[in-house]
Amino acid sequence: MIYDRIKSEYDNLCRRIEQIQKDLSHLPEGKLICSHHNKHSKWYLTDGHLKTYIPKSNRSLAEQLAHKKYLSFLLDDLEKEKRALGLYLHHHPSTSKSIELLTAYPAYQELLVPAFTPLSQELAHWMNSSYEKNPKHPETLIHKGIANTYLRSKSEVMIDMLLRRYNIPFRYECALQLGNTVFYPDFTLRHPYTGAFHYWEHFGMMDSQPYIEQTSSKINLYSSNGIIPGIQLITTFETKNHPLDPELVENLIKYHFL
Repeated sequence: MIYDRIKSEYDNLCRRIEQIQKDLSHLPEGKLICSHHNKHSKWYLTDGHLKTYIPKSNRSLAEQLAHKKYLSFLLDDLEKEKRALGLYLHHHPSTSKSIELLTAYPAYQELLVPAFTPLSQELAHWMNSSYEKNPKHPETLIHKGIANTYLRSKSEVMIDMLLRRYNIPFRYECALQLGNTVFYPDFTLRHPYTGAFHYWEHFGMMDSQPYIEQTSSKINLYSSNGIIPGIQLITTFETKNHPLDPELVENLIKYHFL
């Protein structure tokens, strides 16, 4: 899990560094020197050899050069961070042995199911009983989770795995009727101590405007039926540049159920 967070941060650093380099390419040549005397300051442009006075009437040039100096220092800081994280990623395995055991070896999965079964017999029975599942687009159920389940995205597999790790009883895409509408929350959960129902929706395409509009409508439907975001409704969001953070998922589970 730490590897995933550091890899995500490393990728973010690469994107930030690339953007800063682009910004620097559009700023003026040379460097800014500021000198102070009493309450007055003077600005100079230097190429490393000659120093040219910048009049107050050309403040915009001084501002751009100051911005350039800040971005140069920031770029240096970020590149040092990138090198440090790169060393960690280079020497750390990209896969977790515990996760690999759960996802790649069916024989071990079967034997480990009791370790991920809710403590309450009633909730364990609820979790393992048959229920009405989402019949739409079964061809997209291609990502294998624990206990031979199949989900629609790698992020949902992550949620599935962490819910099982913490013994939170749940069903995947179980039918829910709100008013005249029947739909299928990503995860229907039961509190391990109280049995209260909770719902978890992961919105994974927040780059898309139509998807954002559907997301808003869905959350409004929940809210209008007394299922309030942050209370009974857990929501997570994702874009291409901001993937789901496993630490966030783990913290949400701990906050709501432990």
